[in-house]
Amino acid sequence: MSTFYKNLFENHRRIEENPNLEKVIELSDRLLRLLFPERCSKEYMMQRELELEFEEIQIEFIHLISKVKPFLKNPCDLIVEHFFDKVPSIYEEMKKDATAIANNDPAALDELEVIKTYPGFYAIAIYRLAHELHNLNVPYIPRVLSEGVHSKTGIDIHPGANIGSSFCIDHGTGIVIGETCEIGEHVKIYQNVTLGALSVSKEMSNTKRHPTLGDNVVVYSGATILGGESIIGENTIIGGNVWLVHGVPANVKVYNRSEVVIKE
Repeated sequence: MSTFYKNLFENHRRIEENPNLEKVIELSDRLLRLLFPERCSKEYMMQRELELEFEEIQIEFIHLISKVKPFLKNPCDLIVEHFFDKVPSIYEEMKKDATAIANNDPAALDELEVIKTYPGFYAIAIYRLAHELHNLNVPYIPRVLSEGVHSKTGIDIHPGANIGSSFCIDHGTGIVIGETCEIGEHVKIYQNVTLGALSVSKEMSNTKRHPTLGDNVVVYSGATILGGESIIGENTIIGGNVWLVHGVPANVKVYNRSEVVIKE
């Protein structure tokens, strides 16, 4: 046992150089609360207080990203500077998402309720932050963010996916969106939808394995769309529990012709 404990201790010492999982999630939540006061319990009396909070978060992001410094192509402070330069445009995308959800869900009172309480909005918002870090070639941290959201909401969006403006997730539990998915603008997805790979092997890591959804596509609950060659045309509706491994034209409806029989 002494050898086992020694090796385990050495593993713990090595892992200290990696980003703290809870800290990554806590920092992203702090940033989200700054962007959306609907999610924030702190009251700022002066603009400078808000600015100082942003500056503090930037410094902490630099410290976090420095933990993966050996894997980075650019200096940590430059990466964080580029990331925060993008925050205003990411914020505008988040607001469009909130508007889309509020406009599409009859149960939503307004955008405030969406921002404050909807797991779909939270999942999309954190995805947009993680996606930017992914684009800056930051390892580990984007996946920590996506898995943090996954554990909270049941919504699994890989940070490598490309998702257009005004994205609407309704309910959301059980949604899976793979790494190489391409999703257009004004797309709406319900719970238990899988946008996945047709087959899984390590050799396919650099190929497009996941489907493409055009603008204004709606995918109802339980649908599964698999494969990198599965392209769903714009304005198409995919019905509940549909299984697709091929493309579908624009402006059509796809559904199962199931029969429900009630027998006395």
